[in-house]
Amino acid sequence: MEALRRIISTLANKNEELQTFLETVDTTLTGLQEESWKVTSELEAELERLSSALEEKGVELRGAIKEEKQRKEAELQKQLSEGKFALLSCEELLEFANQTLNITNEEEFLKAAKQIKERVTMAPAFRLTTRPAVSENMSQFTVDFSVERAGLQRLHFLPVPRAPEIDASSCVVRDNAVTVAWQPSSEVIVDGDSGSGGGGGGGGGGRIERYELEYRKTNKDSSLRAAGEACWEKIHDIRETQVTVTGLKFDSRFVVVRVRARNKAAAGEFSEPVAIETIAYNFGFDAATAHPELKVQGDTVTWEPQGVKGHDPRLKGKENKSSSRSATPSPNKTAGSRAGRDRFAGESYTVLGDQEMSGGCHYWELRPLADWKSFSVGVAYRASLGRFDQLGKNAGSWCLHASQWLQSSLAAKHNNRAKALDWPLPQRIGIYCNYDNGDLSFIDVDRLRLLHSFKTKFSQTLVPAFTVWCGGISVTTGLQVPSFMGKFLSTNRSLSNLSQ
Repeated sequence: MEALRRIISTLANKNEELQTFLETVDTTLTGLQEESWKVTSELEAELERLSSALEEKGVELRGAIKEEKQRKEAELQKQLSEGKFALLSCEELLEFANQTLNITNEEEFLKAAKQIKERVTMAPAFRLTTRPAVSENMSQFTVDFSVERAGLQRLHFLPVPRAPEIDASSCVVRDNAVTVAWQPSSEVIVDGDSGSGGGGGGGGGGRIERYELEYRKTNKDSSLRAAGEACWEKIHDIRETQVTVTGLKFDSRFVVVRVRARNKAAAGEFSEPVAIETIAYNFGFDAATAHPELKVQGDTVTWEPQGVKGHDPRLKGKENKSSSRSATPSPNKTAGSRAGRDRFAGESYTVLGDQEMSGGCHYWELRPLADWKSFSVGVAYRASLGRFDQLGKNAGSWCLHASQWLQSSLAAKHNNRAKALDWPLPQRIGIYCNYDNGDLSFIDVDRLRLLHSFKTKFSQTLVPAFTVWCGGISVTTGLQVPSFMGKFLSTNRSLSNLSQ
């Protein structure tokens, strides 16, 4: 029976693997057909543009030749006309000179000779250059497309950039941001050609213009290639060889990244995926411990009293007849509930976190909701808190207590002792716990101010602990210990005597 179960399990896994394979092949086939049509369309468009460019250049060159021909023809026609007129004048003068030679009368001969001299001096033939103003040579308009023709004959499709290589040693994880760096490949390939260059991409057309990065979260550093593509988050149009992904919640052990290069039209293959470790403290609220009048929903806890006058729907419309005092009861005067054994009850409006701390450094943050009146945040030994115990009132819990009920106050509490803190009520509180060193610090994150630090020696596993009365809080987890904690940890802190 057990062997049959193993066989069935193996067959089920193989069946799932084959289904995934077939889906991948089908997706690849569809993508191939779409890409083929796209590339063909782009090729036709490029050829049309090339033909148009050649036609425009032909019109330009034909016009230049015609214009120069007309200019030279005009110059030569002008010279031809002037030459004919000079020749006619010269023939007339020559005829007159021959006639003069036949004159026998000396006085008439001298007179005619003088006229010939004057007419020769002014004759157009002696002022006309006998050299053509322009030549018949038009060789400067001879075109030579041998280089272009050779280039067209060497023309290839745009080369596909090779996959970059992620430089794991240069990747940085800091403040819930991951900086990924890579080295571009100096080679390019044409699909189906294992050689480099691929024809050079048509004179530089294969130059990498941008990069694309994808990342996803996982708890495994093996099997980094995802079966599908939907789980990858994408960042496009990266111009440098590194990028920083910010605002991450580190709710898994690794962030897997991969990158590819893209030129004018083609995207290469993705690089080999690299798993970057992103360890942070993650926890949720343990709803089983929550006081019956606390509502746990996701990362928020709100106080919702039961059977209280101000919240009883039967008393709506009678509020104006009630006293001017608020219907919200004091945290010290609300009756407890007989809930389960693990639930807090009575005046302990408490809920614990669901992940223990037994070593290392941990950090999380708290924000009060808009209508809050009182809350406490800290850590506690789970076993040390009874159902009716309040945070900070025994030796097994440490907390920061904030209140704006009646008057504003901020205090550090431990072992039933309190130390008032002179600081405005913060809107964002960071909690840092170094279990091994016995440090528990509270930070006003918006003002980067150390509110208080406890120094002790933890002897049991700890859990985050929260008290909420009137209003609510939200908690942010999956955070690294932020870099700004360094300045608080490296300076002399005001350590409370409450833990002594």
